[in-house]
Amino acid sequence: MSLRVIVRTFSELCITVGAVIVLFVCYTLFWTGVQADGAMDDQIDQLQDRWAQGSLPAAAEPGTGEDKGTGAAPEAPERNSGEPAPAETKKPAETKKPAPYKDGTPFAVMYIPRLGFTWNKPVLEGTKTDTLKKGLGHYAGTAQLGQKGNFAVAGHRRTYGDPFKDFPKLRPGDAVVLTDGMTWFTYRIDTKPYKTLPTDIAVIDPVPRKSGYDRPGRYLTLTTCEPEWGHSHRLIVWAHLDATQPVEAGKPKALRR
Repeated sequence: MSLRVIVRTFSELCITVGAVIVLFVCYTLFWTGVQADGAMDDQIDQLQDRWAQGSLPAAAEPGTGEDKGTGAAPEAPERNSGEPAPAETKKPAETKKPAPYKDGTPFAVMYIPRLGFTWNKPVLEGTKTDTLKKGLGHYAGTAQLGQKGNFAVAGHRRTYGDPFKDFPKLRPGDAVVLTDGMTWFTYRIDTKPYKTLPTDIAVIDPVPRKSGYDRPGRYLTLTTCEPEWGHSHRLIVWAHLDATQPVEAGKPKALRR
């Protein structure tokens, strides 16, 4: 075989390998996002259809609006001028415990205004790979939405729609709003993003370690990968349940523009 043939063969091989790499990058950066956006829209559509048909979780019971004893969540300072809307309960009322969530099935929609007023993602039960391709995933075994304990949720930083791409922008006082079709739940973030290892599972404990909370309450933990294109570490933020209101009362203050 002549040198010219060897060089030509090697060049063709390099071109082929380069084309494969470019296609893989396009798939990772673009096509998984297209698929994920479609899948998330489909999950939200499923939820809205269920809610329209009356398939809703247990309703909130009337209460004093204040937890007693060590079950109380810490209060956050009011960061907006004016009084809360009359329908908005500043401290969470007691709620009936909802039915167990079904693995891989959506049960709520999350909104984070800091990430954009068009940002909304479905929350599904479980954190399996296929589940996180369709939205955010609720850590099985952690508290249910609005209940006492730690409602913990994971999401991709990059790929599959990049739901938590701007996670480092989150700041104390930011609202994280969720709805289950019957109630709006407004959580307030209490910490800047905290970097830790994937093995640090205490961050989703009922009273999460290093969160600054020292007693049981109604908490939210959000987790994603760190660095942006890696997964050697995790970024965490913690929040407490700040207010609830029925869906029929309209959007909560945090979502009004």
